[in-house]
Amino acid sequence: MRTAYKCRAYPAPGQVVVLNRTFGCVRVVWNRTLAARHARWHAEHKPTSYAETDRALTEAKKLLELAFLNEVSSVPLQQTLRHQHTAMTAFFQKRARYPRYKSRHGRQSASYTRSAFRMRDGQLSLGKTPGVLAFVWSWPDIDVTQLDPTMVTVSREPDGRWFVTFAVDVEAPAAPESTGDVVGVDLGLADFAVLSTGERIAHPKHMERRERRLKRYQRMMARKEKGSANRAKAKRKVARAHSRVRDARRDFLHKASTDLVRRFDAVAVEDLAVANMVRNRSLAKAISRTGWAEFRSMLTYKAHRDGRTVAVVDRWYPSSKTCSVCGNLLAKLSLGTRHWACPGCGTRHDRDVNAARNIMLAAGLVESRNACGADVRRDGQPFALSALNQEIRPARVGNPGT
Repeated sequence: MRTAYKCRAYPAPGQVVVLNRTFGCVRVVWNRTLAARHARWHAEHKPTSYAETDRALTEAKKLLELAFLNEVSSVPLQQTLRHQHTAMTAFFQKRARYPRYKSRHGRQSASYTRSAFRMRDGQLSLGKTPGVLAFVWSWPDIDVTQLDPTMVTVSREPDGRWFVTFAVDVEAPAAPESTGDVVGVDLGLADFAVLSTGERIAHPKHMERRERRLKRYQRMMARKEKGSANRAKAKRKVARAHSRVRDARRDFLHKASTDLVRRFDAVAVEDLAVANMVRNRSLAKAISRTGWAEFRSMLTYKAHRDGRTVAVVDRWYPSSKTCSVCGNLLAKLSLGTRHWACPGCGTRHDRDVNAARNIMLAAGLVESRNACGADVRRDGQPFALSALNQEIRPARVGNPGT
């Protein structure tokens, strides 16, 4: 399997000049190629292959106005074409959105394959870049001198920090021992996640704690003259404030997803349409800060790596309004109602805990009279348990047993 190690890099002034020039060339190649693809598709309705973009890059290097492309390593430019070809393939397969043009104000990166870098005794040298690139290794249990990366990616964040990422092919780790436990997870806004066991994972609210300072930095930047050095400094402060929030959120999501994968053999989650949910102007800000999509992605790849199962329940399944005891379905349940009593069996439910239990039942992880499993899409390795009933039952108001 392939894994990646990302750590801080500290390039020397001369290396900064070369790497910044490389980022600019990568950006030019990406934008020119994307524009050519777009124009050809709308003019001839024909896609552009990778071989055609490769030949176009060779011809572009012969032009006088693009002669600067020969001053940097050719490998990052070739990798840019491969990345764009992969992005276009994913778009036509409806797995990703249409690729966008690269901006000089966003994150910059360049990828080097084995022919364009040298890694010896833990020291990294890049093609056409003077000296050895200094970086800080953050994994004490892994010997960096024995590292054999297949690709190295150097990146620069908008806040000015530099990173280097090593892609390494390693053996798949041994699967952890089975715990015999399963869980349903209900993601929400009052709490980040509520488990079918009754546990609650509170929202860390990273943005709320730093929002006041971020607004002050944004006002400071707005008062600076465009194009001035002071505006550039203020802009880096804004970018750094955003980076602190993003890093803290990603750290929280990693810890939460790892904890679930280690404790449970199977995890059931709801297939939330986050892109549609943020259209609600009242909740868009709160939803955007949760990181539900990133959490789902982390949960999926970690479960696949450790031999666990992630079962995804259909987004239209009425998990909150269905009684997890008798299966009674309420006609209506307002968002502000946090507790309700089932009219069929009289059980009093916590809205979120009941939803988490229903998600686990609908995924077929446990046996119940309202567990179906027919509307479940599974991610990762297949799980041994299956739903009792494979017939599709429509959601109807009332008690299904009557």
